[in-house]
Amino acid sequence: MKSCFVGIDTSNYTTSVGIVDADGKIVANIKKLLPVAAGECGLRQSDAVFAHIKNLPEVLAAADAALAGYAVLAVGYSAKPRNVEGSYMPCFLCGQDAALAFRLGRGIPAYAFSHQCGHIAAALTSSDAWRIAEKPFIAFHVSGGTTEVVLCNKAEEGFTTEIIGGTCDLSAGQAIDRTGVMMEMQFPCGAELERAAAAYNGKIPKPKISVREGYCNLSGLQNLSAKLYAESGDKAKTAAYVLRFVGETLLQMAKDARDRYGDLPILFGGGVMSNQMIRGMLEPLGNAYFAEPALSADNAVGIAELTRRSFQR
Repeated sequence: MKSCFVGIDTSNYTTSVGIVDADGKIVANIKKLLPVAAGECGLRQSDAVFAHIKNLPEVLAAADAALAGYAVLAVGYSAKPRNVEGSYMPCFLCGQDAALAFRLGRGIPAYAFSHQCGHIAAALTSSDAWRIAEKPFIAFHVSGGTTEVVLCNKAEEGFTTEIIGGTCDLSAGQAIDRTGVMMEMQFPCGAELERAAAAYNGKIPKPKISVREGYCNLSGLQNLSAKLYAESGDKAKTAAYVLRFVGETLLQMAKDARDRYGDLPILFGGGVMSNQMIRGMLEPLGNAYFAEPALSADNAVGIAELTRRSFQR
């Protein structure tokens, strides 16, 4: 019988189970979004916890079907947002409890990681770039809840992550989602905003970004996009402007990180990095690696891969 490893992640947006085999090949990437009411820009933690409790039986049933013919050697889970003391979000308790029950039911070991380390591992897996993790590298975690630049080193708990840049206010995903909701798109709005931007063939207004020593301000983007939409009534133009603003901001942050830390490899992950327009703006950096869309957004494949590596160490 073939062997495999299971990962469970319960972020503020998605209930996820990932499965990889003994060689690190992805067996399954199972995800179910948490429901968000029309016009809302996210969920309270209490609502996210309740949604995960409702989602988990369906997601775990799909995982059980995918596990046919496999012997599960270990399970891993996201226990907290980041690998720092005091990092905590209630929604991760859902995945932790599910993983510990899974462990007890099968008599296998369980490993705890951070949600951010899961994103980094998923991006390394997706881009076939684990070789860069043998030395220090820079990682961007760009999502609905986070916009951080971290200096990474491999560690027993996945990675040590020292914050060397990020946002001083809104995350990039928040700026994108708030603009999308303003234009009556369904949260999370990234994919719909990208489709709208792709339909725009005109000149995109040049944004005046705010980046200093690796840190950015994005709260002004919300007001600028609202003003542009009010004046133009053009969803496509507004969407293209927002994505250009975010892309140019991330590009400058990456350049700042290299100015301070040298020409280290840069890894891009997190839900916002599903966006191909933004990726296209960053690719000219060189020595840069990108998670494919399925492994950019919240997923548990990275947690499963970290579990495999911890078990086999």
